[in-house]
Amino acid sequence: MTVLVDNEAGVLARVIGLFSGRGYNIESLTVAEVDDAAHLSRITIVTVGTPMVIEQVKAQLSRLVPVHSVSDLTTNGPHVGRELALLKVRASGEKRVESLRIADIFRARAVDSTAESFVFEMTGSTDKINAFIDLMRPLGLIDVSRTGVVAISRGPEAM
Repeated sequence: MTVLVDNEAGVLARVIGLFSGRGYNIESLTVAEVDDAAHLSRITIVTVGTPMVIEQVKAQLSRLVPVHSVSDLTTNGPHVGRELALLKVRASGEKRVESLRIADIFRARAVDSTAESFVFEMTGSTDKINAFIDLMRPLGLIDVSRTGVVAISRGPEAM
């Protein structure tokens, strides 16, 4: 879901407090200012729950004062969601060649390289990134950093 909020101190804590206070888990969270002139930020939250629980979360979020709108992208129609991941792989010899080959298949880009390692940058769906990570593990995956999902609805309408 996406939440449009005032870009001011304490707003994120209030939104997150709503989740933690009710025992809801957040699987992914991203926040960024989206309108400098209006001082608005978009919070993208990935959470899991029954339809009733999700509706309850949306209603409770809508009641918070700094919240302008709440949208459940999974039920509002088509949307685009992506995640960014940086993966560090220690590889030499044949494993080095194999890691480059797999990165090419997944359209990951080597953004740093040493004689003993690579850092790959990849954007895509969470499932695609998870599959890439699973293939890199046996080749020498040593570190992963992920942004969390960002999403936006398709079509000409604004949030």
